[in-house]
Amino acid sequence: MNQRRKFLKNSIAAVTAAFAAPSILKSQFSSPAMMQETIDLPHQKLSILSYSFHGLVRREMQDIYGFFESCKYRYHLNAADLWNGHLASTDDEYIAKVKEALDERELYIPNIACDGCHVLDRDMERTKVTNANAWAHLKAAKTLRIGFVRIDAGPQMPRGSGKTDWTDEEFDYIVKHYKEYAQYAYDNGFKAGAENHMGPSVYWKNMKKLMEAVDHPGFAFCVHIGGWRGTEEEVAQADKECAPYAAHTHIPWNICEGPLVQKMNDLRNGGYKGYYSVEHHSATNEYARVAIQLAKVRAVMRSWEMGGDGSMESRSPRR
Repeated sequence: MNQRRKFLKNSIAAVTAAFAAPSILKSQFSSPAMMQETIDLPHQKLSILSYSFHGLVRREMQDIYGFFESCKYRYHLNAADLWNGHLASTDDEYIAKVKEALDERELYIPNIACDGCHVLDRDMERTKVTNANAWAHLKAAKTLRIGFVRIDAGPQMPRGSGKTDWTDEEFDYIVKHYKEYAQYAYDNGFKAGAENHMGPSVYWKNMKKLMEAVDHPGFAFCVHIGGWRGTEEEVAQADKECAPYAAHTHIPWNICEGPLVQKMNDLRNGGYKGYYSVEHHSATNEYARVAIQLAKVRAVMRSWEMGGDGSMESRSPRR
């Protein structure tokens, strides 16, 4: 416990040092009320993917209600980006309880990342199971008024397989099912689609081809920033070109520690209108590390509100 407290203390100090000169600290954080004004910006499209706490979930130290509490009161958010590993069930009775918890805390779910629901698996019997799971989550999304449902395209590529594209048969199957999911989503006020997360969809040319083939107002995708395959230049170009097509985004630790300002500006300038959601993967010190990522993304958004470009220089107070 002492180690975690020490890590949190050092983490907050590091974020403060990175984003604020002493004069800024004195002017902006001179009272608890002013600090709260700087942190708590309920109109911002900012969220945390609940997978960020998968280590706590695995250790049975956080459930979906604890995640909602953290979003609302620990991190001062108005949204909770959900990973279905936090859902104990998709049964109507359970989903009704989740909705009650959301309503009580006035939280919105901009996205649910649905593992085990991919459109196509290498085993067709398994595909039947994942398709059924997808429909169960789509129906839950209707009840919970979720903005976007991430259903991977699949299939998962074996390590070292060299597979970088779908066969024509696979592609036709995936497009057909996405059209069905997209129509259901559209009819019920949300969107559904893929992520550059599994199989050939990690290549931008394939994701773009998929978007064009489905061609439905209820279809979109979640971009995992920096998660594309290819050369460094190809990945950077994909992150930039995908902005107009994306409905949601996940921002991992390495991006928050690196080219965050550039990536967020590329999204914003490219017409992206969705939530900026952080995702953490280490499964250790999750509360503190998520706080670091969130603070960095929040600082860029704060700069935008002040007319800046998100860079450190533009965060300085105007004279």
